Amino acid sequence: MLYEGVIQDLIEEFGRLPGIGPKSAQRLAFHVLQTDPAEVARLAAALTEVKRKVRFCEICGNVAEQEQCAICRDPRRDLSIICVVEEPKDVMAIERTREFRGRYHVLGGAIDPMAGVGPDELRIRELMTRLSSTDVVEIIIATDPNLEGEATATYLARLLKPMGLRVTRLASGLPVGGDLEYADEVTLGRAFEGRRLLDV
Repeated sequence: MLYEGVIQDLIEEFGRLPGIGPKSAQRLAFHVLQTDPAEVARLAAALTEVKRKVRFCEICGNVAEQEQCAICRDPRRDLSIICVVEEPKDVMAIERTREFRGRYHVLGGAIDPMAGVGPDELRIRELMTRLSSTDVVEIIIATDPNLEGEATATYLARLLKPMGLRVTRLASGLPVGGDLEYADEVTLGRAFEGRRLLDV
């Protein structure tokens, strides 16, 4: 069913957002209709401000409100290690672990020939430029453990190995709290490859 005028326009705009189907778009539109006008104004202001203020870091490609993101500006970060990720949201996921103290490089996606995304559409050239002007010794490839992420990791490994860098890939395997019977073959295979000695 199509609604009239501006409500249909709003549903269609919400429907353009990633992960939002027609029913969710309709729910969001009606939520906005029933929400206090002051709250809607705050949402509109936040959307406008984020487009006006947020840019991508000139060094790593992460989101930033200045020319460089907070991580690239932090003098305590280890300059010898770069963790390569697909999207800025991946940077935040890794930062939450508090395990990594190096710097990042955000590719802006993954190689996906079906979607017309090749190496030239990603920030690989910028990575190579960074590596030629810094003292990096290790690159950690932290792309998603799916077909596109694996293709990107393989491409990067082939590109980086001749440079004499230590190129590593994030281990992947079984999630904590998961059951073996529900794990797919690739995940189980990775878990075997990444096994480690138990200290008892």
